[in-house]
Amino acid sequence: MSTWPQCALRYDGTFAGFLTCVGESFRQKTYPFYFLPPGAEQITLYPLQEIPSDPALARAVYRALETAVSPAFRRMMTYGFLTCLPQRERSLFDLIYLAFHHALPQDPTDDRILLLTRAIGHLVREAEHYRGFVRFADYGGVLVGQIAPKNRVLPLLRPHFCGRFPEENFMIYDAVHQAVLLQEDHKARLLELAAPLELPPPSEREQQFQALWKQFYQTLEIKARHNEKCRMTHCPKRFWADMVEMKDEF
Repeated sequence: MSTWPQCALRYDGTFAGFLTCVGESFRQKTYPFYFLPPGAEQITLYPLQEIPSDPALARAVYRALETAVSPAFRRMMTYGFLTCLPQRERSLFDLIYLAFHHALPQDPTDDRILLLTRAIGHLVREAEHYRGFVRFADYGGVLVGQIAPKNRVLPLLRPHFCGRFPEENFMIYDAVHQAVLLQEDHKARLLELAAPLELPPPSEREQQFQALWKQFYQTLEIKARHNEKCRMTHCPKRFWADMVEMKDEF
């Protein structure tokens, strides 16, 4: 595909860090075979480079994805980075390399395009599920919800929940990727955590509200029409652990 010498890159795991890697690779004319985020261990025979995040270079690459290719391509790269696709950075870089060398496949069924579009579809569907499945608890006046997504869905959830609760202070904690969506005093931020977040037990008042919600959920069901398969189709079981009304059945 490329005559550029191959290498391995270690970066900070952020989208800005990945874009910095792209910019540095094009500057140095090297082709990264592995992208190693923090904590990742990989035995490789390729030269390993540490690439610190450069916000200015990242912004320049981000703009170039639109101006040199297209807005749709930049959106695909942005969403692609949020997916749980194995070695997603390598898949994204392969397409970026082709795009900037005017060799991007135009056939949507091309394996390289199809792999990414399917992963993005999975990301979007998971985010749509979480728009309905996030459950909040009151912790001292702050609404806190915990999720365990396969993809990095918080950026996709941000517009929905900030629009739904514009006056509330709230936090959604992604326990898989150690990230939070925090809205405080009408300002929303996405934050990466250095360590897992330990939530305290809910207060007695909150437990009372949760008990009322469970009772409401159970009262709504028509027992004679219970259909477990249908329920799991509309609400997959992997979401139950973080849903108040389903915890007893998990």
